[in-house]
Amino acid sequence: MNQSKIAVRYSKALFNLAIEKNILDALKNDVQLLATTCREPDFKRLLESPVVRTSQKKALFKEIFKGKINPLTQQFLLMVAENRREAYLPDIARDFIQLFREHSGIQAAKVTTATPIDKETKEQIHQLIVKLFNTQVELITEENPSLKGGFILRVGDQQIDASVSTKINQIKRKLIDTSI
Repeated sequence: MNQSKIAVRYSKALFNLAIEKNILDALKNDVQLLATTCREPDFKRLLESPVVRTSQKKALFKEIFKGKINPLTQQFLLMVAENRREAYLPDIARDFIQLFREHSGIQAAKVTTATPIDKETKEQIHQLIVKLFNTQVELITEENPSLKGGFILRVGDQQIDASVSTKINQIKRKLIDTSI
């Protein structure tokens, strides 16, 4: 079975259950916590380890998320572990969040800058995107020092690249293509 099919099926099941139980917002917060936790190297190794037994993984899930997530999310995690699908949790979380955005009419936007941006600038960018795209926006910021300056803004499948590194590369290409 394709890895993405597994993640899609589990995320849809959890999403539909959240809607049915009318706890979609709470489960979205839980899944965001799970996604953040899945990016931790130690947790990622735990998920992918064939040496750690299922019972141990379930006990660790209970301990790690004790009191932090909804009991339904906790049961879901234990079921995923029982079915030996825990390595797919990062993909399940990603797909669940995407389903939530689609359901709520929220567009994901990502701005990448060379240095961290302050809260005020982030809010200005957020308001500009809302105005330009006429939609609710969930803005994610990322730093990438290789940009040297400027920014890259990605909203849905559209991208605006106003980074210094891209401008330098464009000038380089023009100089190479120009013959004397």
